[in-house]
Amino acid sequence: MSKLYATLRPLLFRVAPETAHQWTLALLRAAPLPPRDSRHDTMLGQDLLGLYFPSPVGLAAGFDKDGVVAHRMGSLGFGFAELGTLTPLPQAGNPRPRLFRLAEDDAVINRMGFNNGGQEKAAHRLSQIGRRAIPIGINIGANKDSADRIADYEKGVKTLGRLADYLTINISSPNTPGLRALQDADALDELLRRVLAARNETGARPPVFLKVAPDLEASDIDDICRIAIERGIDGVIVSNTTISRPALRSNYAGETGGLSGAPLTDLAQRQLIAFRQRIGTTLPLIGAGGIASADQAYSRIRAGASFVQLYSALVYKGPWLARRINDGLVDLLKRDGFSNVTEAVGVDAD
Repeated sequence: MSKLYATLRPLLFRVAPETAHQWTLALLRAAPLPPRDSRHDTMLGQDLLGLYFPSPVGLAAGFDKDGVVAHRMGSLGFGFAELGTLTPLPQAGNPRPRLFRLAEDDAVINRMGFNNGGQEKAAHRLSQIGRRAIPIGINIGANKDSADRIADYEKGVKTLGRLADYLTINISSPNTPGLRALQDADALDELLRRVLAARNETGARPPVFLKVAPDLEASDIDDICRIAIERGIDGVIVSNTTISRPALRSNYAGETGGLSGAPLTDLAQRQLIAFRQRIGTTLPLIGAGGIASADQAYSRIRAGASFVQLYSALVYKGPWLARRINDGLVDLLKRDGFSNVTEAVGVDAD
């Protein structure tokens, strides 16, 4: 399958990135796919937070903004999938072009701006889905023009909490002006207080994850870890896209937006290590950013991530990447004498 995608990729890359992505969603929505990859090895399964994850490899938010195919991604080898980001009101996002392939760098720059059809439509769609083969997370955010962004997150929790296996509070997108300010200590403490109160009101009490930016200083990480533990959230996703610009070869290197893909790998790994050093084993960590191989996923797991997420690598490696990473992880776990992936989590950090 990887050879087939390598053959098709030059043709796909002739199409505008956002158009190609829409075609991909339409194909996945219509294709006769099994509910879950039958090849998942029991070595990769984990019970955590009241959920069973057949693989630690998850689909990151952004691929399926409106929840049209997330529940079908288990067939491609994913052990869980996260949809969104969803905002209370429908939102067109930023003007096009807003998505750029940096093919020379195996990278993507996006300034999408939380384009989505709104939480109400997504809630109706998700309510029609039957039994889920993998856990489905819902990533929620605030509308660009909202007068009270914390209230937007409260509404997201109340609207979608009963439909989510877990919720992700996204305050780290660089494409909504001022959103990252919610990572500041006082604002974050108030946000998590109100979000968790709203979650408890729903009665469903899904786990709540916080998704952070990779562009944080040490003091920011200290504050986030302290508040996350004090407020009692369930996990931290490290990390979102970066506004930094390492050396890039593509002509699109100067485009504004969040950079993802291969150039983010080292930065995201360092930030995961920094979070593990401060948060220890108190909360599970999810490693995201620049993961495109089993070796990179395994490195993130050994550094302290219970799970990993990917998205941009699918553009360059094809739709069966999660399955290949799963196979590689099994080989690596066996090589190092582990009987289950949970035994490898944090061994380098510890």
